[in-house]
Amino acid sequence: MPDSSTGSTGNTARPSRRTVLAATAGVTTALSAGPAVHAATGPSAPDDRKLRALVSRMTLEEKVGQLFVMRVYGHSATDPDQADIDANLEEIGVRTAAELLARYRVGGIIYFAWAHNTRAPHQIADLSNGIQKASLGLPRGLPVLISTDQEHGAVARVGEPATLLPGAMAIGAGASRSDARALGRIAGRELRALGIRQNYSPVADVNVNPANPVIGVRSFGSRPDDVARLVAAEVAGYQHAGVAATAKHFPGHGDTAVDSHTGLPVITHSREQWEELDAPPFRAAIAAGIDSIMTAHLMVPALDGSEDPATLSHPILTGILRGELGYDGVVVTDSLGMEGVRTKYGDDRVPVLALKAGVDQLLNPPSLDVAWNAVLNAVRDGELTESRLEESVLRVLRLKAKLGLFRDPYVGHDGVDRTVGVRAHLAAADRIAGRTTTLLVNEGGLLPLSRRRTPRLLVVGADPASPSGTTGPPTGVLADALTGLGFTATALSTGTAPSSATVARAVAAARDADAVVVGTYNVTASSSQKTLVAQLLATGKPVVAVAIRNPYDVAHLPGVPAYLASYSWTDVELRAAARVIAGETGPRGTLPVPVQRADDPATVLYPVGHGLTY
Repeated sequence: MPDSSTGSTGNTARPSRRTVLAATAGVTTALSAGPAVHAATGPSAPDDRKLRALVSRMTLEEKVGQLFVMRVYGHSATDPDQADIDANLEEIGVRTAAELLARYRVGGIIYFAWAHNTRAPHQIADLSNGIQKASLGLPRGLPVLISTDQEHGAVARVGEPATLLPGAMAIGAGASRSDARALGRIAGRELRALGIRQNYSPVADVNVNPANPVIGVRSFGSRPDDVARLVAAEVAGYQHAGVAATAKHFPGHGDTAVDSHTGLPVITHSREQWEELDAPPFRAAIAAGIDSIMTAHLMVPALDGSEDPATLSHPILTGILRGELGYDGVVVTDSLGMEGVRTKYGDDRVPVLALKAGVDQLLNPPSLDVAWNAVLNAVRDGELTESRLEESVLRVLRLKAKLGLFRDPYVGHDGVDRTVGVRAHLAAADRIAGRTTTLLVNEGGLLPLSRRRTPRLLVVGADPASPSGTTGPPTGVLADALTGLGFTATALSTGTAPSSATVARAVAAARDADAVVVGTYNVTASSSQKTLVAQLLATGKPVVAVAIRNPYDVAHLPGVPAYLASYSWTDVELRAAARVIAGETGPRGTLPVPVQRADDPATVLYPVGHGLTY
């Protein structure tokens, strides 16, 4: 059932401008003539005097609430499914998003697919409108800054029919700043049409460690200057579309061997190495006018010897980010439910220490009640001053004003229909993807495959869970795309760890095919994917491998005569790989990271810039 503020079909029943202004008790009236959505500075910037007057009328509890960005379950702000009500009661102590806003006055809400926030475009728009109506209907109610993680590629929260674009490392392989800008512009327009005005993208980490378990293809690449150029371009695209971009994860998550979701990584870079490797993309983002920067839950002893994670480090966030880099925008934490930030301190101390370090937005604490009351009590006890809170509240309100939320926080179904997943955006996504597929090996000119000589194809390989909202599974997408290009392709999923029986089935099926396409996913020295590929090669059939995530797989499979890197297993990138296999387009991508030898990591097998063509 839709929220009471919206209709279920046709155009959303948008509350009138008069209703919006009245709901904010006159404060919004003074702000509603604010700036163009992408104006950051100068005469059209938000009037700080009006914003400061707004802050002066807020209660302490309201100020605390503005600093939190919280998850909430459900497709509706007021009438979620019972299972989502139960989840909200268990985790947050409220039934709905509307109750969350009434109790805690949170300044932001983050959308997740797994929280059932992002089922369909009209539903997302209705949820956004319901959230805004619930918040603006409160005494001294303020618009909500709705956010999500829509990196594209491996991480996406809003799926089809929205446009899904190539991920960062694919964009790095294409090396086109105009494509990076176009990605931000298209994605930003679609998010804004859905009521989402803060996106936790782009990833500004420089992936210099092939074993990085959490960044990998989410990074543009391993060269700081290349990453910096693409970060700045994507930021410009998002912010031109009226969506706040977020560079993450400061001070840099590219050289870690531990996933900060499950542990506390340590970056061993010297200060000089940090300046050379990690800092350039963040400097570029700041120069591009980035609206927000996300912190990393990791230690960098060369920047702060306290053994605190960067999220809780005053020397890193205030000393370096604000002081040395001159950044005065919004600083948002990575999720406070991650183990990297919970290792050293309890959940009641983390939000207080983050604010003392220089953070403005506290993202998704495991217990909002614990975190919210901890901040409230820290002010009452004198550990935090109210003026310190007001600094961050003012930054958050400046961003809301810049994004036009005081002027018009609502969206309509007509805007969704004109913008989300439209033909022009989908075509642009295919064009961009077509410039990213990278051909690493092509012995004897095996590729492109011939429809005449090899009409029957077997597509096997890993079928990891598809990123949010993509069709999947990868073998099926590849097979369908190749069939559409004139082959007869059959899909057989063998998984990321094929058993001997699965390998035997694949080998038997290969005997009836003219060629085999195998998708590999994060192959390691001990992976049974190696056995699968070896036995397929032993059949004598031509074998084409596609690395559907990290491009490093090729180092573990030296006997494969043809190898492509697609950098993700989303539909748009797999379709692009299929076009290259079929010869519909030539491979145009080049490696944005080096691939090292599996038996000698000090030796580079394929350098940055490697990429064959035909």
